[in-house]
Amino acid sequence: MASSSFAYPDSHQADQVDTYHGLEVPDPYRWLENPQSDEAQQWIEAQNRVTFSFLEGLKGRDRINQRLTQLWNYERYSIPFKEGGQYFYFKNDGLQNQSVLYTQPSLEAEARVLLDPNSLSEDGTVALGGLAVSEDGKHLAYGLSTAGSDWVEWRVRSIDSGVDLTDHLKWVKFSGVSWSHDHQGFFYSRYDEPDETTKLESVNYYQKLFYHRLGTAQAEDVLIYERPDEKEWGFDGGVTEDGRYLIISIWRGTDPRNLLFYKDLSSPNNPVIELIWKFEAEFSFVDNEGSLFWFRTDLEAPKGRLIAIDITQPERENWREIIPETDETMQEVGILNHQFVVDYLKDAYTTIRIFDLQGQLIRDVELPGIGSAGGFDGRREDTETFYSFTSFTVPNTIYRYDMTTGESTLFRQPQVDFNPDDYTTSQVFYTSKDGTRVPMFITHKQGIELDGSNPTLLYGYGGFSISLTPAFSVSNLVWMEMGGIYAMPNLRGGGEYGEDWHLAGTKLNKQNVFDDFIAAAEWLVENQYTSPQKLAIAGGSNGGLLVGACMTQRPDLFAAALPAVGVMDMLRFNQFTIGWGWESDYGSPQDPEEFKALYAYSPLHNLKPGTAYPATLITTADHDDRVVPAHSFKFAAALQAAHQGDAPVLIRIETKAGHGAGKPTSKMIEEVADKWAFLEAVLEM
Repeated sequence: MASSSFAYPDSHQADQVDTYHGLEVPDPYRWLENPQSDEAQQWIEAQNRVTFSFLEGLKGRDRINQRLTQLWNYERYSIPFKEGGQYFYFKNDGLQNQSVLYTQPSLEAEARVLLDPNSLSEDGTVALGGLAVSEDGKHLAYGLSTAGSDWVEWRVRSIDSGVDLTDHLKWVKFSGVSWSHDHQGFFYSRYDEPDETTKLESVNYYQKLFYHRLGTAQAEDVLIYERPDEKEWGFDGGVTEDGRYLIISIWRGTDPRNLLFYKDLSSPNNPVIELIWKFEAEFSFVDNEGSLFWFRTDLEAPKGRLIAIDITQPERENWREIIPETDETMQEVGILNHQFVVDYLKDAYTTIRIFDLQGQLIRDVELPGIGSAGGFDGRREDTETFYSFTSFTVPNTIYRYDMTTGESTLFRQPQVDFNPDDYTTSQVFYTSKDGTRVPMFITHKQGIELDGSNPTLLYGYGGFSISLTPAFSVSNLVWMEMGGIYAMPNLRGGGEYGEDWHLAGTKLNKQNVFDDFIAAAEWLVENQYTSPQKLAIAGGSNGGLLVGACMTQRPDLFAAALPAVGVMDMLRFNQFTIGWGWESDYGSPQDPEEFKALYAYSPLHNLKPGTAYPATLITTADHDDRVVPAHSFKFAAALQAAHQGDAPVLIRIETKAGHGAGKPTSKMIEEVADKWAFLEAVLEM
C-alpha cells in the first residue's frame, strides 16, 4: 500500500497563534472550527471523497456489510416497565432504524404500537431522546432528537388515542421529565433559546428548572428554580414516588459530585430547601418514607454506601448508615417489595444483592453467569420485576424475577444466527507502568493459536467514572468471526472500582489512563496473543482521546487506530457546547499546572512531523454537538501533514448524525463495515 496512492486534500495552515501561560501555541487549522464555512464544507467533501474512494475499493467491505446485516436482523426487546396498570416496552424487528414503543394491558394481552420513531423521518435520523408516562397511564411525554443532536423537543401523546396534544417544548438538553402526581403536568429543565446558526457549537450555560402544565404554551411554564449566579449548574428535577417532594439534583458538567435540594409540593409557595449544599461527593436519591430520605453516596466511601437522612433533623451527626461500603462498587440502589435491590460491580461484572430496609442481607440474586445485569425497576410494593443479562457471547436476555421467592424465569431470549459455544471469554489481570493491577476481558473463537499472529482489537474508554462491562455486540461478533481477538481493559478513570479509581485517571493523573492502555497492548504482545503488526486500537469520545494520545505516544506499538468522535484538542475543548463540563476530569487549560499536563498529551499538539503513524480511520459526524467535529477535523489535517509512511490516515465524516445516541441501524452497519474492512486491509487479515 504505497503512500503515493494517497493525495490527501489540501489543508492550508493559517498563522493563528495563542499564548497560554507565556507559551506560544500555533493553531493553524482554527478555520475548521467553523464547519458551516464554505472552506470547511469543501474540505469535508474532499476528505470524504478520498476516504470513500479507498473504502469502496476494499474487497471485504460488501461481504462484511452483508454478514453484519444478516446477524443484526434479530428481534430485540427492552425490559418491560409498568405504569398506570399498563406495560410498556421497546421492540426492534431487526433492521428497523429505531426501536418502536409498544403498550399492552397485561403481559399476555396483544400489544399495540404507541410510538414509532421510524415514521418521523425517511432516513431514521429522528430518534427518541427520552420518555415519561404519567402515573395514571393516560399520557406519554416524549422527546425527539434530530440528526443525533443533544437538543431535544418534547411532545405529549394520549396513550388511549395515540394522538399528540398541542404541547410542544423546545431548547431542552441534558434533561428528562418527571410528572406531578395530579397528572396535570411535569417538571423539566431547559436552556434559553440559542442562536440558530451556532446552536451546535455555542456553549451551554444557565439551565433552568420549569413546570409545564398540560395544554398550555411553553411561554407560560412556571419557573421553579434558577441560579443566575451559577452559570454552570444544571438541574435534574424528580418527583418522589409518594408525590410529596420534588428532589432537585444539581450537577456541574460531568463531575459526579452533586448538590441535593428539595421542595415540598404540598403547597406551591413552599421554598426550595438546600439539603446538601457542598460539592463534596455524589448523592443519588433512592426513595423516601415520609421525611426519611435514602441516598446512595460515595461520601467517605469511594466504593459507595447507602445512608438515611431525616429531613426534619438534617444535620450530619443525625445521618445513619444503612448499608456500609464493601470491596465491591455500589452502582445502583432501588426499592421493590419494601426491600433494597443493590447492583454491585465486582471486577467489572455484575452482582445483585437484596437487603431489608434496615440493611440486613436477605439474598444474592443468582445470575446466569459472569456478565452485566440491569433493570430491577418498579414501585416499592411490586413483587414482580424484570432484568436483562448480557455478556460478550450472550445477547441481551430478559428475565422475570419474583421478589418473594427469589426465582428468575426466562421472559425473552433473542435468536441470533451464531453458536456461543464457538467462543470463549477470559478475564486477566496485568500490571500497569506504576504497578497498578488492571483487569482485562479477552474474547475470541475457541482454539486460536497463541503465536503472536492474531489480529487484535483493543478497545478502551477510561474516564468520567464510566464502567466498561461485558456486553453482546453484533459488530464484535463479526470481528471475531473474521478471526479477530477482542480485548477490553478496565482502565483507571472509569468507575469499575469506585471514586478513587476514577480520580486516579483524571486531571494531573490522566496519563495513568494511557499508561494502562499501553500496558494492556504490551501484555497482549508479550503473551503471544498478537504483535504490533496485527494490533489495532479503538475508542469513542473520551475513548477517541485515548486512541489519539496512545497512537501519538507509541506509534510503534500499533498497526491501526480507530479514534471515534474523539476529544483531540485539549487546549480548546472547553470552548464548545458542554465541553466546559469536562474540566472535572481533564482539568482546565486556563490553569497553569493543568495546562502543562493537557499540553503534554493533547493528541493534536503531539503529532511529530516525519513520523510513521499507524493506519488511521478517524470517524466523526457533522451534527455532533457533544464533542464538536472540529476536534477530529483538526487532528486529521495535522495527522496527514505530519505522517510519513505508507499507511493510510483518513477521516470518515458522517452526515446527519451526532455523537452516537439514536444513530439509525443502517448508518451503524455501514460504519462498522467500513471500519472492519479497513482493519482487514491494513492488518492484512
